[in-house]
Amino acid sequence: MERRLIKVALAGLILVGFPAAAAKPPTTWDGLVQVKSKRLDHVYLQPGADFTGYTKVMIDEPEVAFEKNWARNYNNSSRSLSSRISDRDVQQAISKGVTAARDLFTEAWTKGGYAIVDAPGPDVLQIRTGILNVRVSAPDLPRAGRVESFSSEAGSATFFLEARDSMTGAILGRAVDSEFAGEYSHAWRTSVSNRDDFRDLVRSWADTSVRGLAELKSRSPIKP
Repeated sequence: MERRLIKVALAGLILVGFPAAAAKPPTTWDGLVQVKSKRLDHVYLQPGADFTGYTKVMIDEPEVAFEKNWARNYNNSSRSLSSRISDRDVQQAISKGVTAARDLFTEAWTKGGYAIVDAPGPDVLQIRTGILNVRVSAPDLPRAGRVESFSSEAGSATFFLEARDSMTGAILGRAVDSEFAGEYSHAWRTSVSNRDDFRDLVRSWADTSVRGLAELKSRSPIKP
């Protein structure tokens, strides 16, 4: 199921991805209808969906994926062999990213008053998330000494969220949002500052998800 999430997300990002594609975002997506959002780039909801009964969340393992050819392009611009990114570096970064994202989303939903559960239930909302198209300005590589690079931001990423009824699997909503991490927060970048900036970005998406559900509850049932 996790691989299916990434395929669904990437299929949508062809139309609404980062940077913005020429094609206009669709007004519907698998029966969901696009609605305006002040916090996220694109939000789609199931007409008639009622979010008021959900008091618990079941959080699927987050997906993390780098921008296609990011490592290759970075290596081509690197001046030394020691600073190049290996396939192992990428896989380790993905593993760390998954753990960090899972912790941040768990923390946000818990602070929001939702119980985190592992099994479906009539009051359980299933949450699937992805941090996709990740591009890092100064990768976190094991090197001797302090390494800095100049950049106006730490990098960028695209957030994907899908909410389903945990009992039936019915899709209730999806959201996509692309942002820079740490834009203008530093001039000289290090792996430490980049890691902090990306954590802040993911934390903001997690908090937005929780606030978004509260808003959806106040608007339920969702009007077409």
